[in-house]
Amino acid sequence: MNSGPPVTLREVAAAAGVHPATASRALNPSTRLLVRADTAHRILAAADSLGYRPNTVARSLRTRRSHTVGVLIPDLNNPLFPPIVRGIEDRLAADGYVALIGNTDSDDERERLVFELMRARHVDGFVFATARLRSTVLAEAARAAIPVVLVNRHVDGYGFASVSVDNERGVAMVIDHLIALGHRRIAHIAGPQDISTGLSRYRGFMAAMAAHDLAVDPDLVVHASAYSIEEGDRCCRALLAVGGCTAIAAANDMLAVGCYEALENAGLECPADISVVGFNDMPFIDRLRPPMTTVSFPHYQVGTEAGRLILERITANGDHPTVHFLTPELKIRGSTAPPLPR
Repeated sequence: MNSGPPVTLREVAAAAGVHPATASRALNPSTRLLVRADTAHRILAAADSLGYRPNTVARSLRTRRSHTVGVLIPDLNNPLFPPIVRGIEDRLAADGYVALIGNTDSDDERERLVFELMRARHVDGFVFATARLRSTVLAEAARAAIPVVLVNRHVDGYGFASVSVDNERGVAMVIDHLIALGHRRIAHIAGPQDISTGLSRYRGFMAAMAAHDLAVDPDLVVHASAYSIEEGDRCCRALLAVGGCTAIAAANDMLAVGCYEALENAGLECPADISVVGFNDMPFIDRLRPPMTTVSFPHYQVGTEAGRLILERITANGDHPTVHFLTPELKIRGSTAPPLPR
């Protein structure tokens, strides 16, 4: 291990027998393709043998970039987000960028605090998984022309790129499946309506029921204030108090897990008494008893696509906002079955 003064770029270039500018290009993942492969390999080998570490401070002063991206997540306890974050990190790392992760607990004040702290550290852009339909933070980012990409969210009016699943199509798949099993009294636990996923999945539920000429009983639609197991439990208990439904389409898996708890505490069984469907296909959701029927989409790919989009925005190669909707897939498991004869 080199315990002396830091190895300089010129020393690496001399060891590899190239000009310092060539060594600089080879050592930067975003410009490495500009150098012949055998030359780049020789430079990287020289840097490794000498123990060279890039001077990121000097690099950021020269390029006016910190090569960091702020990633705001609403709840790191939600198993949906780690694979998305991993996808973002891997895609950023391929271009020499690092993700700074901030958990907001779905709290507006905490979101602003994390946003301001990351701005103070001169991040080059942001990936928001926390965006609400109306957000002062997003409005401020738009006014400041900060590169922003929304992940698992879509918000109109700010001109930001986004990547998410096609929520309405996913819910339509759920309703088609339940109706094919024979369900007609289908309840919906809607997500928060100030978040695009909650609103679009609610609209998808209403549209899918109408497409099958089924009236929606207002008493069988309950709105959750958060995507949490506790809210799923509360909303399911409210539906059980009304009675009459044979299936529950929950706006996400956390709410659906709350339904499992409420049904068990009420002495009911899923799916024998009531079928339950989630949305997101969180890791390990297939290990529940019964395994949960849910809408799936490629979480890691959502992250890598968000990483690609934010890099485009940072380098000004993505001037026009891009909205990507990934195709959902219904995973049919043990939490849905035909309703009992009445």
